[in-house]
Order: sequence, then structure tokens, then C-alpha cells
Amino acid sequence: MPDVSPAKWHLAHTTWFFETFILKKFVPGYRAEIPEYAYLFNSYYNAAGDMHRRDLRGLISRPTVSEAQRYRESIDSHMDDLLSNADEKLLDEIEPLLVLGVHHEQQHQELLITDIKHVFAQNPLYPVFRQRNGDVAAKKITPIRFIDSEETVTAIGHDGNGFAYDNEGPRHQALVHAFSLATRPVTNGEFIAFIEDNGYRRPEFWLSLGWMTVNEQRWNAPLYWTKRDGAWWNFTLSGLRRVDQSEPVTHVSYFEADAYANWAGARLPTEFEWERATLSCPIEGNFVETELFHPAPVAVAPNAFGAVSAERPEQYRDLVQMFGDVWEWTRSAYSPYSGYRAEPGALGEYNGKFMCNQYVLRGGSCATSRTHIRRTYRNFFQPEKRWQFTGIRLARDAQ
Repeated sequence: MPDVSPAKWHLAHTTWFFETFILKKFVPGYRAEIPEYAYLFNSYYNAAGDMHRRDLRGLISRPTVSEAQRYRESIDSHMDDLLSNADEKLLDEIEPLLVLGVHHEQQHQELLITDIKHVFAQNPLYPVFRQRNGDVAAKKITPIRFIDSEETVTAIGHDGNGFAYDNEGPRHQALVHAFSLATRPVTNGEFIAFIEDNGYRRPEFWLSLGWMTVNEQRWNAPLYWTKRDGAWWNFTLSGLRRVDQSEPVTHVSYFEADAYANWAGARLPTEFEWERATLSCPIEGNFVETELFHPAPVAVAPNAFGAVSAERPEQYRDLVQMFGDVWEWTRSAYSPYSGYRAEPGALGEYNGKFMCNQYVLRGGSCATSRTHIRRTYRNFFQPEKRWQFTGIRLARDAQ
């Protein structure tokens, strides 16, 4: 699968990032020990030079894992020397690139988890990546309710405090019309009802390109699901397990999320609606630090993965699992905010070059680090992608 990269490639690529954008720039006379790594481990930075084809990464047997680790150790040593001996002025120049490199590495740590899951899922023996230490018990699932939000003009985008990617700005005022947002994500059980109502075989729910994709790919359920003896099972990082109907549905494409919303008589939220609703939500939830590596049930025990805050505006207090568990598809196309300009050079390719034919997701997932997510964070994927922990939260127009 062309989106999935070998684990050693992620290790070497994040190492290459520091070598290319910091060491080569700030260390006088720096010469790469293995120049060929610049070709192998560049991902998509055209301004940084030629690169190996993404879909062929899995066919490269060399360098070995040990050699990739030695490469990492070498670059870490060079970075340590540079930072230890740099004066304050030089450190000020390096700091923005260093912080970006750390956040870039966090993105690849998440990709490592989702890529390992995809690779393991191809094995008919269903290998276990990490044994689950017990299940997170769900309480009775309450029906989805919709929280009303009045029309308002609100500030959208990062406020400049702390790190953010360039695609999160410039901060600007946006008119958000009155809308209603679901209190929780859609569950596996609710999605099964869509399947059993022939949702994958009824074109009236689907976008044209989605309907074409469903038929070409022969989709009949979320990625990693299989039916055995009349029951749905799904592959997880703890092996093959019965589908828990109380968990948020995940590994669904934008096409599936949109079709489900149409079937349910609702729609997906815009990214501005989503951000508006989370302004007073604490950024708490089931992130990678919990080491569950799987979405938690939508009705968990009190205080699990963050309690509902009494300080939030009353109409938003019942919103749960806005952060963590599953990335939530929005109906917003990934495009630049007004006034956005990509930075010059290779680093300007980090986000701006992808602002075409993709949709925005918000909130993070069970594979995302808590220290990486923000309420303004704009993730983005093509509408057919399913290998990330992507899920659904419904919205409605105001009645």
C-alpha cells in the first residue's frame, strides 16, 4: 500500500530531517557520511533534491534496521555538539527548525503505529503488536443528542502562543451559522445498522466519486473488518477481536463518513463548526500515552480519559471525546486560510503543497500524542483514505 512506509524508513526520514534542515545549514563544512541517504529518505521535499519513489520504499532491504539506527545515533551526536556549542544568536536561529523537527517526528510516531497496523493486518495469522491490558468497560450507551450553537462570528486559527503549523493560520474572523453538533462520535453498532440497511449498496447516499470507489474497491465495511459466522470482527493492534459496538467506528474514509451522515439524516460538521464547539473543551482524551492503541468506548467510566469540565459553557458540557480516540472527518476541503502564504524553500512544502483534493480532520486519535494536538490542528487526507484512525461525528443545520 503506497501510503505505508517501513518502520526503519520513518526512523531514517526523521533523522534526515534534522541533518538536512539543521546540520547542513548551521555546521560549517558539514558533509554527510552517506550522501545516498538524502535520496532514500527524502519524502516529498522537491526543493531538497530528488527522492526515491514512495510506493517502492518497502522493497528496499538496505540500509538495515541497525544501519538506520547507527545513522540516527550519528545525527543525534552531531546535533548535540551543535547545540552544546552554539551561542545565543545561533540558538535563536536553530530553535524554530528544531521545534518543527520534533513535531514532525511526532507525526511520524503516529504514522509508525498506523503503518505497523496495516502491515500486520496483511498477515493471515493476525499477529499481536501489543497485548491489551484488559478492556475499557463501557457503561450503557446513551443515544446521540445534538447540541445547538447560535450563529456567531468567531476567531479561527492559532493565536500565536506556542507552536503551530503554518496551515493553522493566519488567525481570522469567520461567520459560523447556527448549527447542531452530536454529543459523541458514531459507534460501531450504529455503523452496523447502516451496513445492514444496505448502506454500501444504495447510491443515493454516496458522492459520485465515492460510489465509484466503493464499487471498484468492493467495500462493504470499514477497513480491517471481516464477517465470521454472522458476526463482525476487526483487526486491532492487539489482534483479531469481535467488534465492540460501543466503540467509535474508525478506519472509515470521508466517502463512508459522508454516506453514513446522509443515511442518518445529518451531515458532517465544517472545521469551523468543530473548532467553535471545542473552544472551552479541555484537550483531554484517549491519546497514544494511554498505550491502549485503540478507540475507547463512547461511554466510559467517570474521569476516564478526562472528565467533563464544569467550566465549559452549559450547551457544550455534554460533548465527549472531541479529542483523542478517532480523527473526525469534517466536510471542509483542505484549503488555505485567507492571507496564507507558504514559506519559501523546501520547508514551505510541508503543508501548502497539499492544499488540493483533501479534506480536513480534527481532534487527534488514539495514536496521536497529547503533546502534539491543538484545537486548531488541521489534519488532512484524500477522501478515500482509511488506514488512519478516522471516525465520524454528525452535525445538522439549525432547525
